[in-house]
Amino acid sequence: MTCDVLVIGAGAAGMAAALSALEAGAGTVFLIDRDTRLGGVLPQCLHSGFGEVIFRQELTGAQYAARWAARVEAAPICLRLDTTVLAVSPERRALLSGPAGVEEVSFRALVLAAGCREVPIGALALPGTRPAGVFTAGQAQRMVNLEGLTLGRDAVILGSGDVGLVMARQLTLAGCQVSAVVEQRERCGGLPRNYRRSIVECGIPLLTRTTVSRVHGAGRVRGVTLRQLDTGEERFQPCDTLITALGMVPERELLRPLGNPLPSWVFLCGNCHHIHRTVDTVSLQGAQAGREAAALALESGAAG
Repeated sequence: MTCDVLVIGAGAAGMAAALSALEAGAGTVFLIDRDTRLGGVLPQCLHSGFGEVIFRQELTGAQYAARWAARVEAAPICLRLDTTVLAVSPERRALLSGPAGVEEVSFRALVLAAGCREVPIGALALPGTRPAGVFTAGQAQRMVNLEGLTLGRDAVILGSGDVGLVMARQLTLAGCQVSAVVEQRERCGGLPRNYRRSIVECGIPLLTRTTVSRVHGAGRVRGVTLRQLDTGEERFQPCDTLITALGMVPERELLRPLGNPLPSWVFLCGNCHHIHRTVDTVSLQGAQAGREAAALALESGAAG
């Protein structure tokens, strides 16, 4: 198989990149994603705050994804879902594994829109056991919003970024008490709207200049030790759930075999380029990457 532009990742950036590449004149565009549906993490985002720039209205993440997905499905894009890209070679070939087995596709330009991954709690090297009840914020969001699971009755959230704040509110609305959102910096790390909706409106305590210094529990979390960073004072906080929102890391492992600097035919966009604060900028950057990839593919085709 061959294509002009291969887009890896069908979230906000990838869908925009595939559509703009097609609109810019790319003859064949492949859009690959390991999930079984379009949208990346957006379908699990049931809170509002998406699309204010592009659609001029406030949508949920799921609604935002649905609008883009409808455009992708109506376009002549070769869509491969439930498909993992195993490797990308310097010879502009990608190895795919999906329902049809293992396939190889050649391309002229590559857009990587693989998003980002969460920093796990292991990055903190916390003392204590590893009991059940410890989740990353994204994992918790998927389990609550898509799978309808109840995580616990009393939670502490470590990290006051946007995902941590969103989960604080969603857990509260689901009937789970959130005893505290803990932040090592001097102020909240999330957007003002998420601070207002979560901390202010839900009445959740925000403990700044504080961190979790130990996890307690055998079998299930029974509490954490909170340390005040300025004084060193520690106290035990009972809880049966710990949600960590420690930040995101751009997902670029597929590109490692290509060396540094990357070849000119590779284009990064979305959260695998850098971590964005809003989804609209993700889509806009994806659209730009798609246009640039199409231009390079057309130039390569003419030269070939």
